[in-house]
Amino acid sequence: MNYMILLQAAEAAQPQGGGWTMWVMLILIIVVMWFFMIRPQRKQQKELQKFRDGLSKGDKVVTIGGIYGTVVEIKEKTLLLEVDSNVKIKVDKNSVVKDFSDAQQQ
Repeated sequence: MNYMILLQAAEAAQPQGGGWTMWVMLILIIVVMWFFMIRPQRKQQKELQKFRDGLSKGDKVVTIGGIYGTVVEIKEKTLLLEVDSNVKIKVDKNSVVKDFSDAQQQ
């Protein structure tokens, strides 16, 4: 008899129609995450790819590893960088992250 009263009390305590509000909140959280996290990251990736595609000879760049150099030769997937007089290294195009053509180097 006491179990029936507890079951009825538990059913009365649960909000009615709460299933759809959970889905609305879940969708809202996904939209907010996309707007504040995924969208800006994609925009940054597109700008970086545009920068890499627009590289030309003579551009001063820095790689992910922190190597400063001047672009000497451009191929489809690689770059030849001159890091010092007569010192050239071959790097992957995806490793170039910044352009220092306008900045003064020391």
